[in-house]
Amino acid sequence: MPAVVRQDWDRAEVPWPFVSRSDAFDRLALLGPETGTVHTELGIGRLGPGGTIDLHVHSYEQAIYVLEGEVAVQINDRAYLLTPGDYAFFPLGSVHGFGNSSSSSARWMEVGSPVALRKETGRKDTFFPRDPTRLLHRAAPPDLADPTLVLVGHYEGTEPDHVSRATSSDPRKRSSAGMDTAVMAYSGIAVKMLIDEHRGAGLLNMFMVDYEVNGAAQVHDHPFEEAYFFLEGETDFELDGTTHHLRPGDVAWAGVGETHACFNAEGGRVRWIETQSPLPPVRHSYRWPADWDRYEHDNRG
Repeated sequence: MPAVVRQDWDRAEVPWPFVSRSDAFDRLALLGPETGTVHTELGIGRLGPGGTIDLHVHSYEQAIYVLEGEVAVQINDRAYLLTPGDYAFFPLGSVHGFGNSSSSSARWMEVGSPVALRKETGRKDTFFPRDPTRLLHRAAPPDLADPTLVLVGHYEGTEPDHVSRATSSDPRKRSSAGMDTAVMAYSGIAVKMLIDEHRGAGLLNMFMVDYEVNGAAQVHDHPFEEAYFFLEGETDFELDGTTHHLRPGDVAWAGVGETHACFNAEGGRVRWIETQSPLPPVRHSYRWPADWDRYEHDNRG
């Protein structure tokens, strides 16, 4: 069944692989097998001042989006100082770790696929390399103009009327908007891909969605799982015919074949981070029940 989860930090705990491999770190689990997912593991990591997470390797893919504070992140042989709006992708098998040298806690949304193994399985999917090169002390803000920057980026969402503003200037003198530009994909909706196959992902993607007032995505379903982490605004969100009112910090999830829709009919703009796992197929990634209802009606004997 689809799920709606609200944050309760009394449930936060240190993930079992990191009990003796981290300091001042805990995680609030939001989506996983306990809520019915098969491919999606989603939660919020929190790292206190002076906290660290040892360099490690996962046998799954992972992406993060920074929500609060600043956190140093090492990915293989590069280290970055990330702040709110920054995101990063950790390919399967990449060496990565975290540090917080500031005086405030850092928080980030993280999503992984396939789901992390539970301790009771007797198996591991997180491993700690012997004598890795540690670079967190060299972390610096990412150079977003660097065309070789693939695993890290920054995006905080669109502004109202961003399309009309972008086209009001001289077309020959505009700066590049980068290789992942927000586009109007539905009526009143802006979508920007953050992590997908173009950044090397093979198991999941992550993107940001901005809904204007009266923006609408009609009832549909997918052959993959979707999760929605709400950042700004409030709206009604339909999951398998049930309407839920969602606010910042809430998380919703729709499994394979479970219908969902959003009609932002009142209130203000709404923003969320959306994830999909596994990656959508090249064709037939959406199914619109209304189209098939019409087909049945037109072909009724």
